[in-house]
Amino acid sequence: MSTSYTVGDPIADTKAPAGPIEDRWSTRKFEAKLVNPANRRKHRVIVVGTGLAGGSAGATLAEQGYHVIQFCFQDSPRRAHSVAAQGGINAAKNYRNDGDSVHRLFYDTIKGGDFRSRESNVHRLAEISLQIIDQCVAQGVPFAREYGGLLDTRSFGGVQVQRTFYARGQTGQQLLYGAYQALERQIDAGNIEMHARTEMLDLVMVDGRARGIVARDLVTGEITTHLADAVVLATGGYGNVFYLSTNAKGSNASAIWRAHRRGAYLANPCFTQIHPTCIPRSGDYQSKLTLMSESLRNDGRIWVPKKRGDERPPNEIPEDERDYYLERIYPSFGNLVPRDIASRAAKNQCDEGRGVGPGGLGVYLDFGDAVERLGRDAVAAKYGNLFDMYQRITAENPYEVPMRIYPAVHYTMGGLWVDYDLQTTIPGLFAIGEANFSDHGANRLGASALMQGLSDGYFVLPPVLNDYLATAKLGTVEATDAAVAQVETETRQRIDTLLSIQGQRTVDSFHRELGMLVWDMCGMARNESGLRKALERIPELRQEFWTNVKIPGTGEQLNQQLEKANRVADFLEFAELMCLDALVREESCGGHFREEHQTADGEAERDDDGFSYAAAWEYTGSSEGPVLHKEALEFEYVHLAQRSYT
Repeated sequence: MSTSYTVGDPIADTKAPAGPIEDRWSTRKFEAKLVNPANRRKHRVIVVGTGLAGGSAGATLAEQGYHVIQFCFQDSPRRAHSVAAQGGINAAKNYRNDGDSVHRLFYDTIKGGDFRSRESNVHRLAEISLQIIDQCVAQGVPFAREYGGLLDTRSFGGVQVQRTFYARGQTGQQLLYGAYQALERQIDAGNIEMHARTEMLDLVMVDGRARGIVARDLVTGEITTHLADAVVLATGGYGNVFYLSTNAKGSNASAIWRAHRRGAYLANPCFTQIHPTCIPRSGDYQSKLTLMSESLRNDGRIWVPKKRGDERPPNEIPEDERDYYLERIYPSFGNLVPRDIASRAAKNQCDEGRGVGPGGLGVYLDFGDAVERLGRDAVAAKYGNLFDMYQRITAENPYEVPMRIYPAVHYTMGGLWVDYDLQTTIPGLFAIGEANFSDHGANRLGASALMQGLSDGYFVLPPVLNDYLATAKLGTVEATDAAVAQVETETRQRIDTLLSIQGQRTVDSFHRELGMLVWDMCGMARNESGLRKALERIPELRQEFWTNVKIPGTGEQLNQQLEKANRVADFLEFAELMCLDALVREESCGGHFREEHQTADGEAERDDDGFSYAAAWEYTGSSEGPVLHKEALEFEYVHLAQRSYT
């Protein structure tokens, strides 16, 4: 059983300045060394990923004068998974004059993450939120506006103010198009060298620094090495380790896992977010799940029948026989409690036999009151495209019958460990957006992912990357250097090995079994017994994969089974570390709910004395397992407290 690990030296973020928290980012920017405009043209920077974080980073660095080499495995940056974000983006503009502020956004984010994130990073995020909205409006992002002309806002989970800016149900798409336009401008100017349909397969290190990547052209199969002075990973999260998730099917963990194997610490992999408003699965061979925006919880009311096993159509169940359980249990926040709490509450109702739909794995999200109060046209103006999407998928009209929803894997709070400068433990390797762990603790508040991605790309990475390039002593690196050629050789050997197995099982069959295993044992609820079972089975499944997987075709062509096999091979290693991290963290916090650690009311019970740290795991590749480095979390401005949304 793979439960071996050792505890190494503590790790600390040494880049965040001391002093008042509201001054730290300004201080860090002033202290950062600069690269003068003429010298920037001499530097090459690799950016992997073109979503909100990668797109904004590539465009901004190129605007500054750097030569950017950028990669996306889609056919266009417009198809990055950020396009799927629906509900909105948080910012402390306080146009509503309802008590919001930078400090309140900072406080809500720390509390929403169940006190498992860094104060310095989160406060910076809250500060920059103001600039993000101005930037995007200037780019022409069509945010919704209220009658007087101000940008409109709405509520999201875990807060009691309206700070979420939105573009109907297409916020991620519109924000991505803003970054994409800036990106295309720089491609046209010759400052960005864009490689579409190209996937990073490994990280190139020279003299202990990140100096490039090995990538594969997904159309021709050609494997090439690309060199630069710094590498930025903006490759998203690892939710697809569960097979069924709300992520695009192509989303994967390979870039961060390859970097981890080369020496980048991986932090808090067990912190995965389950989103409460997903369309329930419809069969054993479904390939992915579809998210319904959290914004629907503004006007939709969540309920289940009070009577167990009640199979009557929802419109035939009288009001006094319905349990609006979130409004009952959490009267202060009601249907807008944070995602982890809403998800566990839905699971509890279904476990008790009050679930609805096939298999009893669903709860109702009902707009009957909203349609009656506001009128159908007003509801359609706010949520129409989301309602249309739901109807196309389920053949049910949500204006007339309640939606059915159930929790599903969505976002991942864990990722590569980074310091205040977004730099990993590998000098010259930066991780931004969902690829790093830094801002959301054990649970992300809705509408904060877009905020972090754009904050990192537009505003944080550029000055800190300047500092690195101005201070690092970088020698010349050639593709023929032994250290570089070795990585490309290892990549080719890995692909040849995968293609040579010619076993009996498909890649998807392995991925589906792995996904079900981690969902059952390391999903919405975890316990020691289940995690140990997972840690026993995953190495066996990995061994079978490397001896019995069947990949048709060759490596010198478009071969989607080979693409998937590369990613699943990494998931089979990543999943083991995720379950080990969950086993070691003997507490419940946010999305990490250990059944052995809950309050009398069934809420998450933290152990601040034992686990108020970020877990940074170092890869060793040995039988002794990984090394755990602990980064102590200190709270000067937000006092530790049991989360309460009642």
